[in-house]
Amino acid sequence: MAEGKDKGGLVLLDFWVSPFGQRCRIALAEKGVPYEYSEQELLGAKSDLLLRSNPVHKKIPVLLHDGRPVCESLVILNYLDEVYSGKPLLPSDPYARAQARFWAAYSDKVYELGTRLWKLKGEARAQARAELLQVLANLDGELGDREFFGGEELGFVDVALVPFVPWLPSYERYGEFSVEEAAPRLAAWARRCAGRESVAGSLHPPEKVDEFITLLKKHYGIE
Repeated sequence: MAEGKDKGGLVLLDFWVSPFGQRCRIALAEKGVPYEYSEQELLGAKSDLLLRSNPVHKKIPVLLHDGRPVCESLVILNYLDEVYSGKPLLPSDPYARAQARFWAAYSDKVYELGTRLWKLKGEARAQARAELLQVLANLDGELGDREFFGGEELGFVDVALVPFVPWLPSYERYGEFSVEEAAPRLAAWARRCAGRESVAGSLHPPEKVDEFITLLKKHYGIE
């Protein structure tokens, strides 16, 4: 049983395919912290609980700790690392922690630019493609020859980035590129991460993600 359970029950307000919520699920699994999962509506009317818990952004994920909300996925990861001893996600060295937080925040660009790929066309899509390829190259360079961004163990940056992996096949299709060619070390890293129980148990197959992107396109009226 993970240390920290006596600090109160946890409820995660989330949505099944959200990579940002999956960050939290992977971190909780890595630390062995029990929690209650609360599936929320993304495209329809949002629950009163979600609106009360995150009145500023009105979105998931939200971690309720004894009823007190913690919002934004990277903030939640930091919070979990501070509250629950278990396995640390962040390194002990202050500079290394700062670097990990930088690259974790930078990883959001994968999702932002990938979304532009399936939402936009023409020159705007081409620009998003070029920017995403540069982001992947930068992440590939930061990873280098390490097993994980955290070194020999899954760490903060790995947990932040890996939920975007099931989205990459769709981004490849819309952007007409290959992650294997653009960022080979990152592609190998993704395969290593897939073997982790915490990751495998939190993510969905690329086919399910692609179906969801198709649903989003219909929802937003995108041809």
